Amino acid sequence: MFDDRTDAGDRLAAELESRDLVVDVVLGIPRGALPVARPVADALDADLDVVVARKMGAPQNPELALGAVASDGSVWYNDDLIDRLDPSEEYLAEVRAAEAENAREKADRYRESGGVPDRRGERVLLVDDGVATGATATACLRQVRGAEADWVGLAVPVGSPRAIDALEREADAVIALQTPADFRAVGQFYRTFDQVSDEEALEYLDRDP
Repeated sequence: MFDDRTDAGDRLAAELESRDLVVDVVLGIPRGALPVARPVADALDADLDVVVARKMGAPQNPELALGAVASDGSVWYNDDLIDRLDPSEEYLAEVRAAEAENAREKADRYRESGGVPDRRGERVLLVDDGVATGATATACLRQVRGAEADWVGLAVPVGSPRAIDALEREADAVIALQTPADFRAVGQFYRTFDQVSDEEALEYLDRDP
């Protein structure tokens, strides 16, 4: 059990330091990942930036993710769920385009330069506050791969065993402090798991709201 996201970030940072991990940049997935990513970036003496993806909701049930799409259009589909619900190709194309645009707008709010940076030659570590389905993490990892990073890792305080196993096929390394068999939701493992505002998230990036 973590006290809050900062406590989780401190513990994750200590684990990564013990592994002598060297990275050029830490990418947090806004907004909830940034309180976790800040102590990780500080401990590894790396820059902190963001990578953004949005879930693609199912028809009549937007909380049910058919997949996720990153700000550059990199996408991951939940094929099993799509086969079961059988949404139209038109719906999938529309929701992908809409959420990709939402992701781009969100990334532009957080990144002063806008757009998707070139990660050529960099060692990049993605950080989130936890992994449930792995949808957004997968889309984000694919975006960083597409930006030609030399090495791409993922570090989280907690994740479902199934999602972590799947993410190991997307990243060069996946580090999770906990992968409990009774995983139901990320917030289950935090004593305090409040929403993080845009203003607070920008403070972790040392940028003005």
